[in-house]
Amino acid sequence: MTTEPLQIAYSPCPNDTFVFDALAHGRVPGAPAVDVTFADIDITNGMAERGEFDVLKVSYAVLPYVLGEYALLPCGGALGRGCGPLVLTREADAGGTSHAFGSGGLRGRTVAVPSETSTAYLLFRLWAADTVPGGVGEIVVMPFHEIMPAVRDGKVDAGLVIHEARFTYQNYGLHKLADMGEHWELTTGLPIPLGAIIAKRSLGAEALTRLADAVRTSVRAAWDDPEASRPYVMEHAQEMDPAVADQHIGLYVNEFTADLGEDGYAAIRGLLTRAAAEGLVPALGPDALHFP
Repeated sequence: MTTEPLQIAYSPCPNDTFVFDALAHGRVPGAPAVDVTFADIDITNGMAERGEFDVLKVSYAVLPYVLGEYALLPCGGALGRGCGPLVLTREADAGGTSHAFGSGGLRGRTVAVPSETSTAYLLFRLWAADTVPGGVGEIVVMPFHEIMPAVRDGKVDAGLVIHEARFTYQNYGLHKLADMGEHWELTTGLPIPLGAIIAKRSLGAEALTRLADAVRTSVRAAWDDPEASRPYVMEHAQEMDPAVADQHIGLYVNEFTADLGEDGYAAIRGLLTRAAAEGLVPALGPDALHFP
């Protein structure tokens, strides 16, 4: 294995900084040295497609395009239940939920999304294929932190939101039209695949296994001593309320982060197989998810 630090890029979101705190700060015995770059998931997806960096946090939706050069690590990513993206609108009916025009009424509407290569958008497209006859109207890509203000201000009809927006959208006077994760879980029974950790296959099997062990140890270290990671988490949490940061971590860091396991791999295969059947992504090869 090279003595140069591994170039790794992940988001400044609390789940990533929580997971990688021990590894990033040299507190995992025997782990490879890493040089960290922070970047939004849309940026890291592009990095992966260009073959930049040794290790990246990416959307599961981008895997079919990058698994020739990168291997999926069996740990460190984000899957879960009750943690899917939401579609938000300004309108609400008398019951307080956003069925003023119903999911079918999104037909021809303008919807803001955080990235066209994100798993959130892939889940949205699968949901819309099931529930929006005729399809939605214009898709507008914007940074995720701009989406809720844009919906509130009437710049778009609806917005697809991720991350801590699950906990804060009511502060913008917005209403939940649909939960992409809820739809996914009801139709598949599987957890929701969101973010993956990938590493270059050229590192070699031994180095990839060592890296995966180090990531898993970093996850468990964060669980064993959550306060140790707090300075790193809050330094990069973009003025997020500490309670919201804790909710964010609780939602996205779970048993699947320590090990994908049978259900995790089934969820990934299920998402990408269904998306390929809809013509949304290329089909995966039979051994594409094999590690290392």
